[in-house]
Amino acid sequence: MTEPSKVIHVRNVGHEIAETDLLQIFQPFGAISKLVMLRAKNQALVQMQDLASAISVLQYYANVQPSVKGRNVYVQFSSHQELTTMEQNHHSRADEPNRILLVTIHQMLYPINVDVLHQVFSPHGFVEKIVTFQKSAGFQALIQYQSRQSAMAALNSLQGRNIYDGCCQLDIQYSNLDELQVNYNNDRTRDFTNSSLPTEPKGRSTQQSGYVDPGSMFAFQAGPAVAFSQMANQAAAAAAFGGTLPHGISGLNDRCTLLVSGFDHERTDEDKLFNLFSLYGNIVRIKILRNKPDHALVQMNDGLQAELAFNYLKDAMLFGKRLDVNYSKHETITTGPDTHEYSNSNLNRFNRNATKNYRYCCSPTRTIHLSTLPHDISEEEIIHHLEEHGTIVGTKVFETNGKKQALVMFETEAQATEALVCKHAVPIDGCIVRISFSQSQV
Repeated sequence: MTEPSKVIHVRNVGHEIAETDLLQIFQPFGAISKLVMLRAKNQALVQMQDLASAISVLQYYANVQPSVKGRNVYVQFSSHQELTTMEQNHHSRADEPNRILLVTIHQMLYPINVDVLHQVFSPHGFVEKIVTFQKSAGFQALIQYQSRQSAMAALNSLQGRNIYDGCCQLDIQYSNLDELQVNYNNDRTRDFTNSSLPTEPKGRSTQQSGYVDPGSMFAFQAGPAVAFSQMANQAAAAAAFGGTLPHGISGLNDRCTLLVSGFDHERTDEDKLFNLFSLYGNIVRIKILRNKPDHALVQMNDGLQAELAFNYLKDAMLFGKRLDVNYSKHETITTGPDTHEYSNSNLNRFNRNATKNYRYCCSPTRTIHLSTLPHDISEEEIIHHLEEHGTIVGTKVFETNGKKQALVMFETEAQATEALVCKHAVPIDGCIVRISFSQSQV
């Protein structure tokens, strides 16, 4: 466990959260000396004036979930005992003016390519190069101007603006790269100073995919068939969510397999991971790695469902451990003796009423929803069934269309998550009880 420090590490700080918003959850505990926003990582470092104030913050938020603008943020002591000038400069490189901009596009309901970006950014100066790529933060692009002044003008003018009405919001910061390397001129990458570059790698058809790697970035090159499929999936996803995709969801991800790590391998098995990840889509197969028993591969049915699980389960708590969820380098999980197959499971939630299930997707909450309960079950029996997993602070039993259902609120999200993974699909009097997270209050 990290020893107490005046510096507090804050995670899940979304782009919509400003410094003044973040300060509001710390100011009641004492004076704040320094604040560094780590925009590229959705994190922040807050230094309190003294150690006692920092300890008070952590003690209070150990029992109360801090939330800023409707988003849960997570706090812990930093490994830094103090933010030095060097550390502030290191973390603030994204704030130093540079001729290369890093652009993240949120609520991307329409496809964005190099030509669209060039049309948006070229009025502010000569654009030399553009590279687009897909990262965990969503669809991103690097825009290289001929001069730093042009980049500064573009950032000041375009930050927070929408490319299209009501969607495709621009989140812009300075990149710390010195020069972009572009190898191909196509819809994903373009060098406007060198029109002689090829459109595809030599010997590769337009129906295949490849990677261009400018430094630590990559640009996904999808052929027309893939791009059309992605656009169709995106439109369907937006429709499923009532016309607007949730914050952080692009609808364009095509990676189906996730790498999950950091869980308690003695208490977690494939079925428990299935119960949790199936909240966000149908599971094809799961494999816990034999040489790393606290690591598992989870293959979702498609890229949208994998993106939902990635977005909503990163940093989730399970059996006292914080889950680390990332996209895997493996496209699929190979069938084998260590692989658990779920593609034909009738417990997959998105075989029917997929649209309804999409709209219920959310991060873990303190409240779980139980359905397909026995008609004569009592509130006391429901509490007895679940209380081993934590302190229950509220219950509500009701009927909808003649079917018995219940809401059960736990003291913490972690307790509710444990109850869900352990008791989903467990029969009560012959009824297979289904459990999901609920944003309703009891």
